[in-house]
Parts: sequence; structure tokens; C-alpha cells
Amino acid sequence: MQTVTSKDGTTIAYDRYGTGPAVILVGGALSYRRFKKMEKLSELLSGRCTVINYDRRGRGDSDEVTPFALEREIEDIAALIEAAGGGASLWGWSSGGALALRAAGARIGVERLAVYEAPFMVDPKEHLPTRDYSDRLDELVAADDRSGAVKHFMRNAIGIPAPFVALMRLMPMWKGIKAVAHTLPYDWAALGDHNMYGEPLRPAEWASVTAPTLVVYGSKSPAELQKGSRALAQVLPNAELRELHGQTHNVSMKALAPVLAEFFSGDGESVVARVEEVHAAGS
Repeated sequence: MQTVTSKDGTTIAYDRYGTGPAVILVGGALSYRRFKKMEKLSELLSGRCTVINYDRRGRGDSDEVTPFALEREIEDIAALIEAAGGGASLWGWSSGGALALRAAGARIGVERLAVYEAPFMVDPKEHLPTRDYSDRLDELVAADDRSGAVKHFMRNAIGIPAPFVALMRLMPMWKGIKAVAHTLPYDWAALGDHNMYGEPLRPAEWASVTAPTLVVYGSKSPAELQKGSRALAQVLPNAELRELHGQTHNVSMKALAPVLAEFFSGDGESVVARVEEVHAAGS
């Protein structure tokens, strides 16, 4: 384990793998660097990239200085980029993809960006979080009801049926995700509540994300996640869209890693967004 110190004094823990162009992995809600899939992706990419797999603030071995602000998480990534030599690419999974997008737009040295299913909800007819989701989540976190916060996230944001959530509480993983439940509002902040209730994405919000960007989604993922990915690829200035055959939101890192390795170890030429291909992928 290695550490860097963020601008506000927060210590950010990370593991470094391999050699090659630097890639920072940005996990989504409830994830941390010791998640098996995060470790697996780090190992698979390490043959062609220098991989930095870190604990977002408040998770795992990273601490945090309060109060929270979205800018602090961007500063954490900036500190990791500086430790990597002043430039790095980012990969973000789910809401971690939203954070990676925000960081790339902040012009902190992001060279390339890949996003897997940032869960922007752009169709009002699909499943959407409950309207009181954010307020209720803040109440549960303030009361230090971490199990309640996780259940609220799973039931009222993701839409997992109650019996499945009840079964998950009996699994060994529950202890780990409950430990980072207080960071769930951080993911909501990265997504932006205006992007979660069926409205089109706003091109102006993402205009500063000019790094070559790869937007990936699974062919077996829920329709709302596929629609969000297609919408994102359309509004980004310099993006291409890729459908990963047979994959869901819980993506196989063996299937994803070759796609990312090819993209991150590329020659640095700009990726040209081809709107007709984006539409074709959604047909």
C-alpha cells in the first residue's frame, strides 16, 4: 500500500501495479480498492499499464477531512495524478464514472477516460430513484444508520426487490459495504440529481470533458443504463461508444480488460465521436 496527501490533508491509500501508461481506477458506490473485481482488473491491466487502484476518501485505508464536497474527491484524483508523474488516464465504473467525468472536466491532467455505465437516468419511463432518495439518504447517514443507508440505496435507487436485499444482509460482503455506507451521498453528488430523473443530459455540463473518452455498456444491462450510456456518448465532445457483448452492470473484468488496455495504450490520437455509430448501437 502507498499513500498520497490530498489538498485538504486527507490521506488517500492506493496500490500500484505494472508498468506502462498510468491508469487510475475509480470505483462506484460502496466499492473500495480491495473489492475482488477492482483487484482483478488491476492485475489484468498491469501487463500494459501502470494501474493505480485507490480507496476513495472515507473508504478502506483512506481517511477524510470533513465536511465533504465534490471538489475534494476531484482533488484526491489530482493528487494521484501528480504521484503518477503529472498525467494519467481514468477508468470509472458506475457512479465512479460520473466522478471520473467530473475530474476530467476539471483539467487536472487526465489524458484519456473510459466509463462503464455511469447510471444517468435519461428516460422518464424507466426505473428512477424515489424523489426523496437524497433527503432520506442524508437523514440515514446523519443518524449513522449504515445498514439503513445501504438498504435505502439498494431498494430506492437501484430498485432491488426487498427479499433480495434481506438475503444480502446475511452474506459476508454486507459488513464491507456497510462500512462505507456513509459515502453514498458522495456518489449522488458526482451524478447530480438533475441527471437522475429522466431529463436529457446537458451538453454544456460536459463540454470541458475534452479528453478522448470511451463509453462502454453491456448488451445485457438494464435498458436505463444502456440509454444513459448512449446519451453520454452523444453529449461528450470527443467520445466513442462500445457495447460489450453478453455483459451486465456487474461486468466481467476478463471481458472488459482487453478493451481498456487497447484504449489506454493507444497512440494518443483523438477519438472522433461518430453520432451515426452511437445511434446504430442503440437500434
